[in-house]
Amino acid sequence: MFRSLSSSLWKQQPFINISSIFFLTIPILIWNILLTDRLPQITKPEMLIQNISPFIINAENIFRVIIFAMMVFMPIQISKTIQKQGLLLFLFGTLLYFASWLVLIYNPHSLWSTSVFGVLSPAYTPVLWLIGIGLIGDTFYFNLPYKPWIFISLSVIFLVFHNIHTYKIYF
Repeated sequence: MFRSLSSSLWKQQPFINISSIFFLTIPILIWNILLTDRLPQITKPEMLIQNISPFIINAENIFRVIIFAMMVFMPIQISKTIQKQGLLLFLFGTLLYFASWLVLIYNPHSLWSTSVFGVLSPAYTPVLWLIGIGLIGDTFYFNLPYKPWIFISLSVIFLVFHNIHTYKIYF
């Protein structure tokens, strides 16, 4: 009984497939790992938890885990127009995200880099690449329906907590 239930839930795909949408985020994750230490002091990890409500931190992390877990189970399929548009939005959003870091790293004393919008830019620019991923997604590796609005909504909730967290560090 359990075997038939589990086989009906999962499509005939490997548990983690190399064509998972998650792999689109590898350059972003590597970027974060390699360059976090080069960001201005206000964004350093030791500053990230000072005087921040555990509710904000926990909610942010829970939604982060949910959206990244969803990506692991979403195959990359770029065949429909909306998926092609999603890929373009993902690429544009990723470039904008990288640019937001570069301004903070290479011009940390500029008006932009010392403003709330500049400091928050790495926290709010992921909205573009996350919406792009939501549009690229079409299905899961298991037999549950995929709805882009669910992934995008969860991403927006994550970013709300992420931006509140970043804002509270800045002020």
